[in-house]
Amino acid sequence: MARRLVGGLTALALVHVLSQVLTPQPAAAQAWPERGVTVFVPFVAGSTPDVLARIVADRLQAKLGQPFVIENRAGASGNTGTAAVAKAAADGHTLGVSIVGPLVINALLFPSMPYDTSKDLAPITVLAAQPSVLVAYPGVAADNVPDLLKLLKADAAKFTFGSIGRGSLSHLAMEALAIKAGVKIVHLPFAGSPKAVTALLRGDVQLGVLPAGAVVTHGKEGKLKLLAVTSPERSPLLPDLPTLREHGLLGVEADAWVGLIAPSATPAPVLEKIHKEVAAVLREPEVVSKLAAQFMVPIASTPEGFRGVLKAEHDRWAPIIAAGGVKVE
Repeated sequence: MARRLVGGLTALALVHVLSQVLTPQPAAAQAWPERGVTVFVPFVAGSTPDVLARIVADRLQAKLGQPFVIENRAGASGNTGTAAVAKAAADGHTLGVSIVGPLVINALLFPSMPYDTSKDLAPITVLAAQPSVLVAYPGVAADNVPDLLKLLKADAAKFTFGSIGRGSLSHLAMEALAIKAGVKIVHLPFAGSPKAVTALLRGDVQLGVLPAGAVVTHGKEGKLKLLAVTSPERSPLLPDLPTLREHGLLGVEADAWVGLIAPSATPAPVLEKIHKEVAAVLREPEVVSKLAAQFMVPIASTPEGFRGVLKAEHDRWAPIIAAGGVKVE
C-alpha cells in the first residue's frame, strides 16, 4: 500500500507544494502554532499510531518552538479519541492521528457514531504506512501460509485469532482471510496491539494480523511465526516475507496507515501550514530512519490523496463486513 500511495499521490503532492511556495500565506497561518498543540491518539500508549505520533510531534516541537503534547484517548474502537478531535476548537491547536477503523470502518459497524468523518474532520495527510503481518503462535504446526490453510480447513475450531479491536483492520483482515479460505475462526478483540501481541505470546490466541512494528522483533527472536504480509507487494522493509497474494489469497490487503486529522472548521490556511510543516518533518533523514526502525514508510500525501484513500478503504471493506456478518455488540 505504501508504494501504491506514494506513486498515486506524488503528482498531487507536487502541485500542493508548489502552491505553498507561490501563494502568500495569511498571518494566521504564518503564526501557527501560537501556543502548545494537543495531539489526540485514539489508542493506548505503545500502539502504532501512538509511536508515530510521538516521532512526528517531537520533531515539530523542536522545529517550531511550541509544546506538542500527546494525549491518549483510547476507547470504542478508536471512536473516543477521534471524536475528541472532531469536537475540539478548530484553530489548529488540537490535532489527532487516526486510522482506517475510526475514520472509515466503524461507521459501517456501529449503529451510531459520535462524529461524521466527512463532515466533522479535515484530513491533512497520510503520515506513514507499514505492512500488516499474518502471525502465528509458535505452537501452531505451520511454517507457511499453505500449511496454515490446511490446518484451518481440517479443523478451524481449534484456532482463535486476536485483533486490536472489534471492527479494526486486524479484525477484518483475518475475517477476509477466513472467507477466502472458506472457514470460520473465533475472534478475540483486545484494546490495542500491545495486548493482542501479549495474548499471542502466551498462546491465548493462535493467530493474528498485526502491524509489522508490533510483531517483527518477536518473530526474529522465535517467539512468533511470521507467515506473510498483507500488502499487495512484498515490503522493501521485510523482503523475505511473501504476500498473501503469492499464495492465491487475493483481496486481503491491510496495510496499517496512520493519518493526521483536524476539526473540519479549521481555517484552510492553517491546515495548509500544518501540512507543509509535517511534510517537511517526514522528509527529514532522522525521521525516515526512526520510521524504518518501526517498519513504517513516510507518505506525506495531500489532503485530496488522503480522501481518496478513505474512499478506497470504504469500498474494500464494506463487502467484507457484509459477507462476514461482522457486527459491534
